Amino acid sequence: MAFGAAILGPEGLEITDWERAFFRDFKPFGFILFARNVDSPDQLRKLCDDLRDAAGHEAIILVDQEGGRVQRLRAPHWRQWLSPMEHMEVASDPIRAMWLRYRLIAEELRAVGIDGNCAPCADIAGRVTHPFLRNRCYGNDAVTVMDAARTVAEAHLAGGVLPVAKHIPGHGLASVDSHKDLPRVTAPRAFLDAQDFAPFRGLADLPMGMTAHIVYDDIDPDHPATTSRTMIDVIRYDIGFGGLLMTDDISMEALDGDVATRSRASLAAGCDVVLHCNGKAPELTAVADAVGVMTDAAHARAEAALTWRKAPTPVDIGALAEELDDLMN
Repeated sequence: MAFGAAILGPEGLEITDWERAFFRDFKPFGFILFARNVDSPDQLRKLCDDLRDAAGHEAIILVDQEGGRVQRLRAPHWRQWLSPMEHMEVASDPIRAMWLRYRLIAEELRAVGIDGNCAPCADIAGRVTHPFLRNRCYGNDAVTVMDAARTVAEAHLAGGVLPVAKHIPGHGLASVDSHKDLPRVTAPRAFLDAQDFAPFRGLADLPMGMTAHIVYDDIDPDHPATTSRTMIDVIRYDIGFGGLLMTDDISMEALDGDVATRSRASLAAGCDVVLHCNGKAPELTAVADAVGVMTDAAHARAEAALTWRKAPTPVDIGALAEELDDLMN
């Protein structure tokens, strides 16, 4: 089957008749869910089943379940989590605690039909990191972040959930929120290679990654990474990332033009698939018309990524939760 070159967000708690017909025709590679799509476990399982049925294939269904502020599934049905940074700071064994945390998160996601999580966040927190991102980071040096991010990825995979490394090639030096404006990073290339790019080099074998809507002045001062052929080449050849490369949300205001223009520019730069999150029907149509089906190369990477989607390794979830409580107290 030829997948539509997009990952799309549905509008609400249930799939609409219009969405069902649209997804049937377009056959998106996957879907992404937000708080607006989440009410209860039963509702969420049905929504996931309906989305896959409409798409006509076992589409990957993603969510942002980092913990802290960025947590779409919340109490009373799901565990509440500290921010990742606070979790790392509080735990007596931070790396083990991160594995336990995300293995438990993966278990909760799989139970409702979600099989992809937009994590690990392998950005390095620094003095200028914008507050929208800072406490979502795992540390303030490349080695700590790389070790924690690798652990987070392995925990997801053990739980049958595909991890998505973000935000490639590194968002930590951005001092503005890319949801609202375009960040520019002025650090020299040598510094970026040694610091912000380094954790992603250590995650280059992962099945999926998400770009950063950031301009890196010393490499390509004219385009943000998502729409920069030069920066995508850095991601592919210098960092060595060979997995499926998705954009960050194409509706974020860091990018110029309408969503169709942004989508075409992203694919032309070398991204494999466009992420569109807000669920607005006119924008869904515009994105689908702009991207069409995946290229042969993108489709091959998509199929390769899906081979990582396996049944969870059996564990005693209660015992893992108890161990995590001990590490956090």
